[in-house]
Amino acid sequence: MRSSKTMKTKSKAMQSFPDFGSGSCFEEQRHEAKGKKKQNPINDLDLENWKSLTDIWTDSLWLIPSRDKSGAHTAEYHGNFVPQIPRQVIQRYTKRGDVVLDAFLGSGTTLIESQRCGRHGIGIELLSEVAHKATARIALEPNRHGIQNHVIIGDSSSPDIKGRIVEALERIGRDLVDLVMLHPPYHDIIKFSDSPDDLSNQATVAAFCEALGRVIENTTEKLRPGRFLIIVIGDKYADSAWIPLGFYVMQEALKREFILKSIVVKDMQGNRAKQNQEQLWRYRALLGGFYVFRHEYVFVLKKKA
Repeated sequence: MRSSKTMKTKSKAMQSFPDFGSGSCFEEQRHEAKGKKKQNPINDLDLENWKSLTDIWTDSLWLIPSRDKSGAHTAEYHGNFVPQIPRQVIQRYTKRGDVVLDAFLGSGTTLIESQRCGRHGIGIELLSEVAHKATARIALEPNRHGIQNHVIIGDSSSPDIKGRIVEALERIGRDLVDLVMLHPPYHDIIKFSDSPDDLSNQATVAAFCEALGRVIENTTEKLRPGRFLIIVIGDKYADSAWIPLGFYVMQEALKREFILKSIVVKDMQGNRAKQNQEQLWRYRALLGGFYVFRHEYVFVLKKKA
């Protein structure tokens, strides 16, 4: 029989993370310590008082009960990701005044969080209509730190995007990016457009990975050495087989100048495709001999110095 201490520890490890939807960056809710702080050189976290940083997640399993809908955030864009993910990595891997680049802007989630936390933002979006909506949505978020956001309408996998990133950096007054976020389509699971440049329209998994490899090269060329690339992606089923899309994409990054620092597993709650169909999916799983997708990955990769 397991001891009560063991059972309590297991219960605590499996509990969900609280839904922090306050509309502000957590670090601003803490009082800064007087005098010199002990901290990691790439962030603003006060490690002198590290035990008080309970809002910063350090485990590799993220159970997020609901999407933060505070401020300018919206869940209307199919395929966007929960704001809590960029919020966590922005606080862990950037300092106030740094530059965050999101190569798949979508509804603007990353740049909204960057603005809240006092980081400059560069967003790239292939679809002009989506980009304009994201720009308007980001403008609704209070800019208390006076930071700059620049939205680029273009193809992240095209070589000419590198020059446009440089132009955006010059407008901000910087030479390098401090964090790159990638939340690409999960291949063809959701069709976002009819554009042949859209990664969701790539004919094969191999073509998808090759295109995403080009995105990694283009968007991390100006990433500061020693800084981080974050890739958020899930797997897929095809022809009755599990396709480990996430790990294929991870390998694309490892082919470049990156090392793997962490793999976070994030649970997928509130998936629209599975809402109100829990029993149907359970039946399909029992019939087909598979397990229902309940997770996606957050790959944390560090650019070699």
